[in-house]
Amino acid sequence: MIDHARDLASVHDATERLLSAAAKLDDTAVTQPSRLPGWTRGHVLAHLARNADALVNVLEGRPMYASAEARDADIERDAPRPLDVQLTDVRDTWARFQRAAAVPTDWSRTVALRNGVTDTAARVPFRRWVEVELHHVDLGVGYELEDVPAEFAERETAFLADRFTGHPDVPATRLTDGTHAWTTGRAAETPEVTVTGALPDLLGWLSGRRDGSSLTATGGALPVPPPL
Repeated sequence: MIDHARDLASVHDATERLLSAAAKLDDTAVTQPSRLPGWTRGHVLAHLARNADALVNVLEGRPMYASAEARDADIERDAPRPLDVQLTDVRDTWARFQRAAAVPTDWSRTVALRNGVTDTAARVPFRRWVEVELHHVDLGVGYELEDVPAEFAERETAFLADRFTGHPDVPATRLTDGTHAWTTGRAAETPEVTVTGALPDLLGWLSGRRDGSSLTATGGALPVPPPL
């Protein structure tokens, strides 16, 4: 059972961590490269703000973005802004999202996201939590996947494993950190490959933020996760 209220509280805490860390930057640092290819830290902060607005659209029954081109153009427009403007935007858009999520609603209803993806409304707060945690790491300000809450790491690993389940380009794979286990990839009676490693490394590999070199693959080569 998805607890959207608990996830909203987790997003609040994650947002405060991110804003506190980003506040230690300066205007020059915001223009420097993030860990995402082709994006500065300003791009990451602008994306976080625009994503919050987009998720308000989702909760209120509007298209998430006007178009893919408009989404990209808005991020490019806002990326060069000074640090104080960026931080205010992230905080204000998060507040708008909180207000939208506080409106009584049917959290079991299906909502439309990007590229034809649908989900339950109850999972939207978790999707925002994903954005905040992973993009905090992407800022390159000392926050690593080892620092994210354990609950988040486990749930996002499970979410990504489920996302790639049935993908024809991913062999039937068992993932384990020695405590938890997940399956992903093509359907099969038994896994073709078992991938073992620390939870942050598994999450980094599945999310495209680590190359998997710290993981151990048995039964075959380390699979290549599809792009998100």
